[in-house]
Amino acid sequence: MKKFILKIVVFTIPIIVLAYGIDSYLSNNLRKSNIFAHSEFPIWNAIIEGNLNADILIYGSSRAWVHFDPKILEDTLQVSVYNLGVDGHTINMQLLRHQLALKNNKKPKMIIHSVDATTLQKGDFYNSEQILPYMLGNDYFEEFTSSYTSYTYLDYKLPMLRYYGKTDAIATAFKMSFQTQNNKEQRVRGYQGQDRTWNADFKKAKKGMKSYRITIDKNLKQRFNNYLKECKENDIDVILVYAPIYIEGQEFIVNLDDIKNTYIRFAEIYNLKFFDFTKDDICYNKDYFYNARHMNRIGSELFTKKLASEIKNLF
Repeated sequence: MKKFILKIVVFTIPIIVLAYGIDSYLSNNLRKSNIFAHSEFPIWNAIIEGNLNADILIYGSSRAWVHFDPKILEDTLQVSVYNLGVDGHTINMQLLRHQLALKNNKKPKMIIHSVDATTLQKGDFYNSEQILPYMLGNDYFEEFTSSYTSYTYLDYKLPMLRYYGKTDAIATAFKMSFQTQNNKEQRVRGYQGQDRTWNADFKKAKKGMKSYRITIDKNLKQRFNNYLKECKENDIDVILVYAPIYIEGQEFIVNLDDIKNTYIRFAEIYNLKFFDFTKDDICYNKDYFYNARHMNRIGSELFTKKLASEIKNLF
């Protein structure tokens, strides 16, 4: 029996060592790509490697990523700023970045949190491949992403398993090990202005439904509350910002006022500033948007200048 067990150990140990070696090779090279997984790797790398170097961090979804220009804020406020907006994700993934940012970087003086109708919705695991190089054995990633259906328990524990069927990711990893040309970083301190004009996204949405009602997830609302409480206890100023939405997009959400009142109540509880730009002139001019929820570069720069002025007046 002992000989049999010894044979199994002798057989499996080299396989495990090889699996970890290949896993490390793939992950270390994959994270070098500035393009794969919708250009999210440079942001994760900066967070995990402690390279944010920011007095102000910006949180939110794609509406943070394409709306808040760090350079404009830096020039106006004379502090360093980094945009951690994560495309397609609600508060869950935003708070994962928050926890990792605090763990690996200096504590920010301020967080500008871009909130909107979908912030406290559950959502799906959009662009799930963005965590491939980081998730193995990482408790933070498991805590905040295991509730989605994209990965199993073993994917977080065993090497190589999560790469099964991910042919594009594997090919990209091999490619990055041999060449890095045409790999220019797409985002500047997390921000990427969009040089786009109004498209048909909203028209298609209205064809599918006449209106949209937002349902707030109670667990995520509590998690958001805990996050604000934690920031208060750690002397991190939080500013909640509802960035502009094109007016027809606002009218499409039947309970928008209820959503905004949720943030107003949070601001009152924790004595926070809540800037609501949904009545700003920007919201009535289609030239500043490429769809109902997202501004183009012209709109985002105009908005960021207005926000920077408001924050400067606070202090």
